[in-house]
Amino acid sequence: MHGLAVALAALFALAGLVCLLLVVAGLPGVWLMIALAAAIELVHGWLLPEQLRIGWNEISVAAGLALAGEVVEAVAGAAGAKLGGGTRRGMLGALLGGIAGAILLTPLLPVPVLGTLVGALAGSFLGAWTGEATGPEARGREHNLRAAFGAAMGKLGGTLGKLAFGVVAWWLLVRAAFGA
Repeated sequence: MHGLAVALAALFALAGLVCLLLVVAGLPGVWLMIALAAAIELVHGWLLPEQLRIGWNEISVAAGLALAGEVVEAVAGAAGAKLGGGTRRGMLGALLGGIAGAILLTPLLPVPVLGTLVGALAGSFLGAWTGEATGPEARGREHNLRAAFGAAMGKLGGTLGKLAFGVVAWWLLVRAAFGA
């Protein structure tokens, strides 16, 4: 591999790490990393050195891993709320609260990525609590706490699971970029 190709592969690896941080913030970082890999594959030999190749097989496998991560995130969030005894109303509250918390608390906790994650977890908790507490069959404070805690832990577990699949996809793509 020539020096320019190695430098560009290292730059791709760093960009991929930034994309993984976006996953923790609740953004589609793995998909952005895959899009970047596809763009590299499309222009190698034309705008980029011929030696910088990733390969469509690797990109396809990374896309499969990203899809699996999305499934894990969705299932873990619902499972956490369900294991906590939550109703559909609580699960909907957790979903909407997680989105609102991520948006509203990010500027209040100015630590990149961490503010968004904490906001999403707090929002999931509060959303599930509100959904359970305001439902027609309100079951009391202990039930609401269990459902809200389950929703927050499901959100955390889903995010970590999605991140794990993203790390494997990153490793696969970076390995290919360096010609391994």
